[in-house]
Amino acid sequence: MSALKAAVFDWAGTIVDFGSRAPMGAFVEVFREFGVDIAIEEARGPMGLPKWQHIEALMHQPRIAAAWEAAHGHAPGNADIDKVYAVFTPLNARVVTNFGKLIPGAAETVRALRERGLKIGSTTGYTRDIMQPLLPVAAAQGYEPDNLVCAGDLAAGRPSPLMMYRTFADLGVWPAAAVVKVDDTDPGIAEGKAAGTWTVGVAISGNALGLSEEEWTALGTEERRKRSDAAYAALHAAGADYVIDSVADLLPVIDSIEKRLAAGERPPA
Repeated sequence: MSALKAAVFDWAGTIVDFGSRAPMGAFVEVFREFGVDIAIEEARGPMGLPKWQHIEALMHQPRIAAAWEAAHGHAPGNADIDKVYAVFTPLNARVVTNFGKLIPGAAETVRALRERGLKIGSTTGYTRDIMQPLLPVAAAQGYEPDNLVCAGDLAAGRPSPLMMYRTFADLGVWPAAAVVKVDDTDPGIAEGKAAGTWTVGVAISGNALGLSEEEWTALGTEERRKRSDAAYAALHAAGADYVIDSVADLLPVIDSIEKRLAAGERPPA
């Protein structure tokens, strides 16, 4: 019998959407509609946060704040964030299924975890409006988690532990040390750390690298090594207990955590 009781996965960049690309184009497009040009690299910075807070973080970047003031005659405030968010959410919902393909190995890994007796939880920085069209697309490919907690469901999202606490309650699992959180972003790793779970960062399939599968495989060996090293370093710096390329590489980590639990270890603080 497994000492672990659940694995909790993020969505974009972790289970679906290699490179976490769906939100990026939406952020760039929505800011352009408001007369402000932002780069994809800028848009990626706050990834993992709930989307209102993501827009807020972008608005607080000095270059973007200055561009907003130049376009609108005033520094961005909460009312401006509300306006951008109101346009962003339906836009992201319209495009999210275009990036709904499961990351290679995701379905097989989840199936293997279920065979070990683990429940499968999920949290996301997406709202329920964005997730609604994505759920059946994922289900058709064999991925149906046991719960879903979205940004906006609770008083606070990432990096707070509240979505994880809701997941514990939904799945009926405890203690936190019996749960593994798998995510591709700093706020997602912080969410797991705040809740007291083991944390696993996914570097190559996620936001830390930010390339599609095709773009990644087209890189030369040296460029792949350089970008991989940077993505791994970023997730380790975020506090991840383990970092792997993608969910396809998760099972050996599960074995390692099981051994550490058997030896009386608990997740590092």
